[in-house]
Amino acid sequence: MRTVTLEGRGAFDEWRDAARSLLADRVTPDQVRWQLSGEGGDLFGAMPPETGPVDVPSGIVVPKGFMEAAEAAICHTDPARFSLLYRILWRLQAERSLLQVSSDPDVSDLIRLIKNIRRDSHKMKAFVRFREVEGVQAGRRRFVAWFEPEHFIVSRTAGFFQRRFTDMDWLIATPKGSAAWNGQELKTSREPAARPEAEDETDELWRTYFANIFNPARLKIKAMQSEMPKKYWKNMPEASLIPDLIAGAERRVAEMAERQASQPPAFHERLQAQWREREDEEASVNLPPLERLREEAAGCTRCPLHCHATQTVFGEGPEDSEIMFVGEQPGDTEDLAGKPFIGPAGQVFDEAVAAAGIDRTQVYVTNAVKHFKYERRGKRRIHMRPEAGEVAHCRWWVSKEIEIIRPRIVVALGATAYLSLTGESRPIAEVRGMPIPMQDNRMLLVTTHPAAILRMLDEDLKARSLDAFRSDLQGVRRLFDTLPAL
Repeated sequence: MRTVTLEGRGAFDEWRDAARSLLADRVTPDQVRWQLSGEGGDLFGAMPPETGPVDVPSGIVVPKGFMEAAEAAICHTDPARFSLLYRILWRLQAERSLLQVSSDPDVSDLIRLIKNIRRDSHKMKAFVRFREVEGVQAGRRRFVAWFEPEHFIVSRTAGFFQRRFTDMDWLIATPKGSAAWNGQELKTSREPAARPEAEDETDELWRTYFANIFNPARLKIKAMQSEMPKKYWKNMPEASLIPDLIAGAERRVAEMAERQASQPPAFHERLQAQWREREDEEASVNLPPLERLREEAAGCTRCPLHCHATQTVFGEGPEDSEIMFVGEQPGDTEDLAGKPFIGPAGQVFDEAVAAAGIDRTQVYVTNAVKHFKYERRGKRRIHMRPEAGEVAHCRWWVSKEIEIIRPRIVVALGATAYLSLTGESRPIAEVRGMPIPMQDNRMLLVTTHPAAILRMLDEDLKARSLDAFRSDLQGVRRLFDTLPAL
């Protein structure tokens, strides 16, 4: 049995060095006793049961994912963390995909430790309250703060405060370490720190701010205590107001109901609606055709996609553009900004257009579908391909854009754009790079959509597809130079 003694204050290096030595000597997990310096005996009681012999390869395997996970888990206060990490490291030598098996008991425990560390770091970022102390050096004010984390997260979280409060000198003291910034160097310590005594005018500002943002009508005590646990209250100046605010919430809601504005008479509201409608009509009469079409599209409800999208994303570009690009639909970035082709796919598009010698500011870019279609996965909005019916509903807008702009060349980016422009559903490979005549002597060219290239997992295929996309746009330029003006 080999005994390993560690300080156990969140320092990853000491565990890593010990684990590396144990692994090199082929010491199995059940033959190691981990203990803290100054303490005797086993940290976690009985040893885990033997799982049978494991054939360890000659080369030590340490996946990057394990290193990142171990650096977080080592900050936990669970005394079994050292044994858990070494056991996982040992098993990884024979089970290379172990970390992907979330149902495995060891991996499940590791995930739990990491979640606890992330939550503790989040609480530190949210509930640290700085107080100013006397003394200014080189024009920089000085602040101190006291926080009581559950785990050894100070060194791990200090970088956030250095980036956020780089213009002032500060010290964060905790029972599990400290961090200090002087404008040039970030210093951290894992030793327990004494609580600094300080109080300044910002305490009253915190109380005033909290009292004014407190909404008694939306009070949910359990949810509030989940996000702001009581153990943090004693170090937060605004927390002293919470009991009184909760006690008076019902009374304040009744007062708010009494003060709410009364509704205007129904006939008055109808008259105001008519006046607003008349003003909108008068204002739109004087707009250029493309701008008037843009305003009409802003209120489009032709298909259900408008219900969940942030806004209509209409085309952009000069009204006399001779080249018009039609994509599939706006992405997440475009939906939030209201502008087409500004996300990652838009950057690929801009680079390829510039490489082809086409002036990006002189082309018109739009989409076959004007609203973002997506599905939610957690906090992310994942792109979904529009259905044929949704494309059909938006064809009217695209045809009006072509009618107003009168481009010499229309470029369909992807199968959805081709469907919108022709009404045909065909594989891109069958029509790619082939000039297709359209009405009014204009030509249609078809290529892939840059978003499809970005989604490719095979790097070689992605590189070849990007080269082919650039080549297609160079073909657009060559065709443009040979076509007569409309």
